[in-house]
Amino acid sequence: QVQLVESGGGLVQAGGSLRLSCAASGTIFRINTMTWYRQGPGKQRELVAAITDRGNTNYANSVNGRFTISRDNAKNTVYLQMNSLKPEDTAVYYCAAEVSTVGWDFNDYWGQGTQVTVSS
Repeated sequence: QVQLVESGGGLVQAGGSLRLSCAASGTIFRINTMTWYRQGPGKQRELVAAITDRGNTNYANSVNGRFTISRDNAKNTVYLQMNSLKPEDTAVYYCAAEVSTVGWDFNDYWGQGTQVTVSS
């Protein structure tokens, strides 16, 4: 069993910063790509940023230059540093990870989400 737990969400004024964390725990053999998604009010879930096990990153155009994804493989944790936040960044942020519990059979796991609210 694998669990992903996000933390670090909250209320911040526009222009401010937040740092989200997502820690994976349980029976973990290997983690491939770790990804942050978000779902704003009345919107579909969208990819925010992703990072491979080798550190290659990918960002949504809307956050490129403002958000930074990173990971600590020793801690099975992924981070999302969010700067210059805008009201349109308001959403529930979810992390997801491709995890194998044994061998090379990978499955996708999701966290429960953390709310980020940016006030204008």
